[in-house]
Amino acid sequence: RALYPLPRPWGLSVRPRGTRESGSRSEASEGRQGRGSSTGDEESLAVLRRHVMKELLDTERVYVEELLCVLEGYAAEMDNPLMTHLISTGLQNKKDILFGNMEEIYHFHNRIFLRDLENYTDCPELVGRCFLERMEEFQIYEKYCQNKPRSESLWRQCSDCPFFQECQKKLDHKLSLDSYLLKPVQRITKYQLLLKEMLKYSKSCEGAEDLQEALSSILGILKAVNDSMHLIAITGYEGNLSDLGRLLMQGSFSVWTDHKRGHAKVKDLARFKPMQRHLFLHEKAVLFCKRREENGEGYEKAPSYSYKQSLNMTAVGITENVKGDAKKFEIWYNAREEVYIIQAPTPEIKAAWVSEIRKVLTSQLQACREASQHRALEQSQSLPLPAPASTSPLKGSTRNIKKLEERKMDPLSLEGYGGSMPLPRAPEKGKGWSKTSHPSETPEDNDGWSSTEEPVNSSDAEEEGRVGPGKLVPGRYTVARLDEKGVPDALALRSGDEVELVQEGDEGLWCVRNLSSGAEGWVPAHSLSALLCQGGPTGCLSSPGEPRVPPPPP
Repeated sequence: RALYPLPRPWGLSVRPRGTRESGSRSEASEGRQGRGSSTGDEESLAVLRRHVMKELLDTERVYVEELLCVLEGYAAEMDNPLMTHLISTGLQNKKDILFGNMEEIYHFHNRIFLRDLENYTDCPELVGRCFLERMEEFQIYEKYCQNKPRSESLWRQCSDCPFFQECQKKLDHKLSLDSYLLKPVQRITKYQLLLKEMLKYSKSCEGAEDLQEALSSILGILKAVNDSMHLIAITGYEGNLSDLGRLLMQGSFSVWTDHKRGHAKVKDLARFKPMQRHLFLHEKAVLFCKRREENGEGYEKAPSYSYKQSLNMTAVGITENVKGDAKKFEIWYNAREEVYIIQAPTPEIKAAWVSEIRKVLTSQLQACREASQHRALEQSQSLPLPAPASTSPLKGSTRNIKKLEERKMDPLSLEGYGGSMPLPRAPEKGKGWSKTSHPSETPEDNDGWSSTEEPVNSSDAEEEGRVGPGKLVPGRYTVARLDEKGVPDALALRSGDEVELVQEGDEGLWCVRNLSSGAEGWVPAHSLSALLCQGGPTGCLSSPGEPRVPPPPP
């Protein structure tokens, strides 16, 4: 017997044949019918929600029972002395490989999650909260899935072992163990299907937002599981992949290379012939791998990858659009010494990767800014403040600290030591580096991003330029004369080079960036004074169209 009356079909009125009604009575009847239809529709949705909830609970109980059956009927029996003689040599001491962390999954569902779900029996539209509250615990599935290829490989080697046959006979199972080892993978997939169904019938309910968030979170776990399955298939990487931070994205691309160094013919060949590479984007590095042929069946057919190279994200920049192809973007390294043109399978995949890389670079910038501000504040607290009339060099330093604090209050500011979007440059040097337009480029060529450079704040430079004569302040300068004394070889400065004074450090040292080569180093202040303040027109350079800050006198 139906619990609730079924809703009438939309727009149909039930009226005895051959009768007529006045206009007012007809309208009143239609109004009552509309309200009844709306009520009936909501009741019907409530029934559907209860059906989904019942399926969720019923399948959860079966799932818990199946896990327990495997743990008691197979895993525990591997430690049974009476069954030892049936275990083949290749299977001995391999219980952790075969079953992974299935016991951990079982305890979570039996002791916690099943009981949580049962609390939502009478309010199924709110079950999204149950998933959200336990989302962190669901990370155990990633560990299980990472081990699954090893488990599958071991099973294929030992599937004809008498031990498995005896256990299956005792349990009276029609299916072999490998079918049950797949249950956790199937379960995490089943959750997203049930959540989709529940959300479809709960869009006007109180818990709709929680259901949507829970669905997104489960899909995120499925993506992480899929990504991790690819990550563990990398061979040839000598470091620890966990040191690279969280894996953000992975995918296959066509890649062209263009390096400043190397034989001209090799460069031409690399420019026209793409390589097929599988890229792994981590928080701290991007890995380039070559996909190998897939062999085997099932999980044994999972792809494998040969490591080729990696790029540290602190030295990476991107050009978001490459002229003539909506699927291409550039990743460049070490001041464009290495350029990689990446072609995605679709414009949508390209957009997703560009967005994620931009987030990483922006995050690095923010971290550098915060570290710089912290160091500046520590320095201001540890050093005595000069008297108001003092001409001590610390006066400019306190101004810098104050400005750092002001910048910290501005959420839109991307300035600060450690990098951001690139500096505007002259057309012959800046192609692909800058967000500013160059006459020789189309607008789609100007989307360069990097976390290794910092824009000049002209207003700050102008104010600092009025601090007093003989002072060095952050900004851009031209090298007037070459003085090797005190200058690191790595900077490779030449007369006429543009440099940027990034930040004043301890003991009179300045962090200097060569804008031509991108190299950085620490230089004593007295050496900088000799380089920048003598022999010719020198001084702090402003952006195009802005006034130049007058140089300190020699």
